Amino acid sequence: MCGIVGVVGREDAAPRLLEALRRLEYRGYDSAGIATLVNGHVDRRRAEGKLSNLASVLDGDPLPGTTGIGHTRWATHGAPTTRNAHPHGTARVAVVHNGIIENHAELRAELEAKGQEFETETDTETFARLVDHHLAEGQSPEEAFSGALKRVHGAFALAAIFAGHKRKLLAARQGAPLAIGYGEGEMFVGSDALALAPLTRRIAHLNEGDWAVLDEASAQVFDAADRPVERAVKVTAITGAAIGKGNYRHFMEKELHEHPAVIGDTLTQYVDPATRAVARPDLPFDPATLPRLWLSGCGSAFLVCQTARYWFETIARIPCDADVASELRYRDPPLAKGGSALFVSQSGETADNLAAMKMLRNGGQSLVSVVNVPESSMARESDATLMTVAGPEIAVASTKAFTAQLSVMACLALNFARARGAISVEEEARLTSALLEVPEHAATILERGGEIEEVANEVKEARDVLFLARGSLFPIAMEGALKLKEISYIHAEGYAAGEMKHGPIALIDSSVPVISLCPSGPLFEKTASNLQEAAARGGKIIAFTDAEGAPALRRFAHRVVVLPTVDPFVTPILYAIPVQLLAYQVAVLKGTDVDQPRNLAKSVTVE
Repeated sequence: MCGIVGVVGREDAAPRLLEALRRLEYRGYDSAGIATLVNGHVDRRRAEGKLSNLASVLDGDPLPGTTGIGHTRWATHGAPTTRNAHPHGTARVAVVHNGIIENHAELRAELEAKGQEFETETDTETFARLVDHHLAEGQSPEEAFSGALKRVHGAFALAAIFAGHKRKLLAARQGAPLAIGYGEGEMFVGSDALALAPLTRRIAHLNEGDWAVLDEASAQVFDAADRPVERAVKVTAITGAAIGKGNYRHFMEKELHEHPAVIGDTLTQYVDPATRAVARPDLPFDPATLPRLWLSGCGSAFLVCQTARYWFETIARIPCDADVASELRYRDPPLAKGGSALFVSQSGETADNLAAMKMLRNGGQSLVSVVNVPESSMARESDATLMTVAGPEIAVASTKAFTAQLSVMACLALNFARARGAISVEEEARLTSALLEVPEHAATILERGGEIEEVANEVKEARDVLFLARGSLFPIAMEGALKLKEISYIHAEGYAAGEMKHGPIALIDSSVPVISLCPSGPLFEKTASNLQEAAARGGKIIAFTDAEGAPALRRFAHRVVVLPTVDPFVTPILYAIPVQLLAYQVAVLKGTDVDQPRNLAKSVTVE
């Protein structure tokens, strides 16, 4: 959530900052602003809502100056208004900030007692006025900025410019990502490499507690104790190529249609198609002797972990725990000696994941991250990193990253199973073959989007929707419900089908669609029985199944959608696609903001 960019450059900063902020829109935001140094003075433009509103403000009232900072804000303290939009500051300093300053109320009271007059409700203004207070006492920008950093607590990334210092920008990070970009005769800061890609591909990531002073030619980095330090400059793999929707209406639609390629590309990283074996990744533990495995993530990534738990326990016979990272970080569970943890994230910047990783690290667990961004904080904090090959995912609601993560976890489960002697070479080859067929089946599903749209027409007016499944498809039912909630704003819940009689059945009547993931296989009859009970109460049953399961379900289901017949091992990957596509179609029919749904952010970098 939120995005920071800054430039000490040779050209007007505002257009470059605006373009960089557009590349950060995927993070989610509700206001935006830019500040530059104009003839040595701080000047700024801000707007509520989309970046197009800020662009209109700049068109009517241009902002010159070659040094500046920009921000997209996702409201935490204070409503999403122009008044509360960043940058914040005084005549001496302007500041942009991602994260939360936890002790802002205490500092605000202290500063007000010293004569500082606040204009907003934000925690960011507290930091700006703390810096301003130090400047008023005669301190240099570096002294004022460093002094203020030592007073604030929380998770934050910050960038600041100072009146009278035309070629200077200061930046800092603690618990939120921030990168420095090295150009030719100019320097940049950004929340991630994607924002900086059109400006430079030479990137250095700040470590926890670092702060930096940038001029047009260099960056001097200091640690939390103000000691000069070196941070490696690397060439990022992310390019400055424009990220467009092509011929699709929305980024989410485009990313849905990238499922087959993304799954295929990800599998290629881990599977030898000739031998039908999963290559052993470079890991900090031996799967053959691993006593316990923790799986953790947030949102859809947590549902990947829940699915993977079925695979790791049933196929590889490894004891597992799957936890929401925001709970795991506070649970203080007993940890097995020699245990390890797999953390899953698209961005690799989720604050709760990073905090849980630190907790497990302190408990002696080795850490592996499954991420889509190799330069991310989670990747750098891990003992090993397993990459998904999904490319940039711009829509807030995760789609292709979800199936890429599932693909990585499926490969790991097979590899661990072979290492532990839980399956034979022949069984590994059979299951690997099933995995390699998924991209083709995914393409088949996407070609039948019209059938999913017919289902969407029946769901769009519902106030409540239930998703039911069993076994490894239970988390996929929750994924379907989550997607529907996220982008169409319809209340939906995913349940294990056997739990329906333990409460949810009370909600069922003719107005409640019951969407079931019910392929043929060991759990088919049990799930079908649960659905018959729902149908008997007037529930409108919409069943996703295969050719073998369809005849039995048609006897009582309102609608049956027949998907390709696949091995039960890979059904979670395949069945995720139609439920995501259904949510997309419903949102389009309802006219909601598909790519940037209200109140949501792509990357949640604060608790």
